[in-house]
Amino acid sequence: MATFLYKLGRSAFRRRRLVALLWVALLAVAGIGAATAPAATSSSFSIPGTEAQRAFDLLEERFPGAGADGATARVVFKAPEGQKVTDPAHKAVVEETVAALKSGSDQIVSVADPYTAQAVSQDGSTAYVSVAYKVNAMELTEETREALKDTGQNAQGKGLTVEIGGDALQSMPEQGMSEAIGVVLAGVVLALTFGSLVAAGLPLLTAVIGVGIGVSTVTALAYALDLGSTTSILASMIGLAVGIDYALFIVSRYRAELAEGREKEEAAGRAVGTAGSAVVFAGLTVVIALVGLAVVNIPMLTKMGFAAAGTVVIAVLIALTLIPALLGFAGDKVVGRKQRKAGKAGEAAAPKKSDKPNGGTRWARFVIRRPVMVLVIGVLGLGAVALPAASLEMGLPDDGVKPTSTSERRAYDALSDGFGPGFNGPLLVVVDGDKATADRTVSTIKGLEGWAAVTPATPNKAGDAAMITVVPKDRPSSAATENLVHDIRNATGDDVLVTGATAMNIDFSQKMNDALVPYLALVVGLAFLLLTLVFRSVLVPLKAALGFLLSVVAALGAVVAVYQWGWLGSLFGVEQTGPIMSMMPIFMVGVVFGLAMDYEVFLVTRMREAYVHGERPGEAIVTGFRHSARVVTAAAVIMIAVFSGFIGMDDQMIKMIGFGLAVAVLFDAFVVRMAIVPAVLALLGHKAWWLPKWLDRILPNVDVEGEALARHTDGAPGGSAKPDLVKV
Repeated sequence: MATFLYKLGRSAFRRRRLVALLWVALLAVAGIGAATAPAATSSSFSIPGTEAQRAFDLLEERFPGAGADGATARVVFKAPEGQKVTDPAHKAVVEETVAALKSGSDQIVSVADPYTAQAVSQDGSTAYVSVAYKVNAMELTEETREALKDTGQNAQGKGLTVEIGGDALQSMPEQGMSEAIGVVLAGVVLALTFGSLVAAGLPLLTAVIGVGIGVSTVTALAYALDLGSTTSILASMIGLAVGIDYALFIVSRYRAELAEGREKEEAAGRAVGTAGSAVVFAGLTVVIALVGLAVVNIPMLTKMGFAAAGTVVIAVLIALTLIPALLGFAGDKVVGRKQRKAGKAGEAAAPKKSDKPNGGTRWARFVIRRPVMVLVIGVLGLGAVALPAASLEMGLPDDGVKPTSTSERRAYDALSDGFGPGFNGPLLVVVDGDKATADRTVSTIKGLEGWAAVTPATPNKAGDAAMITVVPKDRPSSAATENLVHDIRNATGDDVLVTGATAMNIDFSQKMNDALVPYLALVVGLAFLLLTLVFRSVLVPLKAALGFLLSVVAALGAVVAVYQWGWLGSLFGVEQTGPIMSMMPIFMVGVVFGLAMDYEVFLVTRMREAYVHGERPGEAIVTGFRHSARVVTAAAVIMIAVFSGFIGMDDQMIKMIGFGLAVAVLFDAFVVRMAIVPAVLALLGHKAWWLPKWLDRILPNVDVEGEALARHTDGAPGGSAKPDLVKV
């Protein structure tokens, strides 16, 4: 592989105009396709195999047009202290709002008048208007959301406090600003790392081109393949992350090859042949993690995973072809001005072993001298941070965890005060049977604990199905409400199904929890086989997988401590603690695993390369850190900065995702890869690279360390040219 990639890198360098033109043409074609393709519709959110989903399907069949699985909104009216919403003046405002809501959108199924729907609190201080929509929250148009907001704003200032809650206002967060901040921060880190604006700009430029092609392609195909309007979100985030990382390592290796005295074309070929091999296998680990999301069996996640995997493939291809082409255009400017002047004045010289060691070298030597101490401190430290993960409670946060500055939170609190906390998460019980069966179900539910209200059964026109609304005593995300859902299901027969937003969230959390172990086994198992092939070792991949699991569990422990227990909550803007988002563990496994294996491959392949070329195990560790520690650190700092930007957003789930990913990258890059990995390798010595002879015979030799490449380029033109540049 190294020899093939070496030839590819040299070819791209020589034919740089053609290569650059092809990638620009691809970007243009993808952009035109995205601009001219029919607008994507939001994919409906479904959870196959769950009782809540079966209930929604039954409702759609037996109650056609009822919008049972559609979005809902509640416009909450609260009268001033000492007054009631039933007062004539206040009643006129409410009825005017009801009329405006009915004519606000053609996506509305029904608008319930609070005075006829018994939606007024016992003390008369609070009332709410229920709005039901034909489609779920992801499929609502912006016009529909704006009409709802405008109606609420028009009702303000007329003597009543008006707030809007429900899932109708929920929309996917805008990613543009976060990505822009991430690109700016990445540019600063890259400029400090390389000391050259040109070298810093190459990874940014190629990452943006790769994301542009990937996201535009997804957008162009979204309508035809029913990908939905949210599929490109993960593709954009992951594509930007790995695109910068992969280009960063290729450019860094190119500069190192120049510093050893090679001509530019030869340096480009060697950079792609060595670092490019690591890019290919690092990309494969990310693709495995993303495609593996199909194991969860949630269509939306599967589509997002495949779209993101496609963007990663594009990032790999760009790193292998467009980067060497752009290096050809950059010329001497790929290093800093001081180094260019030194080279022209004849003062440049290739680095020698006697040169002053860099920070990576000094740290590696420290770890080698004290491997047991570093290993114990690293493992115990992450283990202590991981302890809260044992108390992990998963769910989907509701409006009750949003900031009090939001209308959704104020509406949630007003309903809780006026009608009880469980009113924000009613359960919808669907009975597949006649009226007698439905009446027996009502009696059975009333015999259970944990409910505040149970409505009479509402049959359909055919009389073969009925709906029952159950209001829990506790808030939707509480353990008591979850127990009530399970109790209803256990106490009734197969012809009774529990659904609604609260039950759907419970089933979603359970499905994600059940899928976690199979997903981990698939991703870690396949990656273990892949890393065994790359490193030709059993213990190195095992160490990589165990280290990753330790960092992810530690990150989950930190998330639980902050967002579930409230430790340091004020520092991170946590106003209300609650369960951890059920997607969090699998999402962290998928994203962090890909990035962690990137760092593992780039750091350890350089050690493997030095070991294969004759260095002792300790020397190989130092060599790997001397050449790779700085760029791995830069890549990790970029990702931490990008993910940390999400902590400042208002949405609790986005905050949690940003915090969890930032902490996970911090732990994995700086504790696991930079401390535990060299400590373990130092203790193992030659055994680290042990591979059973029978396995060595059957494994193909992919030559990531470039041993065959060294033989292939012996005596090649430019292979021993005079140095003209030095490494920063």
